Amino acid sequence: MNWLQPKPETILLCDSVAAASEMAFMLDGEWDGCNSLILPKCDKVAIEAAASLLETSWCYQNTCEPILIRLAVDALLRRYAVGDRYFINANLRCAQLSQLCLENIDLSYAKLNLADLGGTNLSKANFTAAQMPAANLSGSNLTRSQLVRANLSGANLSDANLKGADLSYADLSNVCLIGADLRGANLSKVDLRKTCLDGAIFE
Repeated sequence: MNWLQPKPETILLCDSVAAASEMAFMLDGEWDGCNSLILPKCDKVAIEAAASLLETSWCYQNTCEPILIRLAVDALLRRYAVGDRYFINANLRCAQLSQLCLENIDLSYAKLNLADLGGTNLSKANFTAAQMPAANLSGSNLTRSQLVRANLSGANLSDANLKGADLSYADLSNVCLIGADLRGANLSKVDLRKTCLDGAIFE
């Protein structure tokens, strides 16, 4: 009978490694060394209280479309300034992040729909599986960045520096890559039939 079965452990994902570590400590959970933690029981009130104190966003693992608290730009910049680089699964929809230096930042699985990252230094950034439809990345520095499986549909990447970037399996439908530097970029398994490549540099 189902009611006799032990309840499954609760696995949470946070938007940073540091937050996951702190939440595991506060909630008597087990930190996995990355951005998730395992709790022996689900106490949503306690989870939300801990997240509020840490100014972090969280969701349950395997949630198809997690509803995350929006990460404020000033909170991101404050944490980045003290050395935090992990903002996995962060909700940064429509965020204004232009003309900044965010080298080595990890925004894998992040929500960056309509975000403005124009002119920002994102070299060696991790955008694996990030949601970036209609984002502005014009003139940004994305050298050696990871954009594997990223959804960039409708994004503006004109004049972006993508030298050595990994764009394998990315969705580049209706993307503007006018004047972009794609020398050494990995474009395997990418459909470019609906991508504007006028003036793009490949060699």
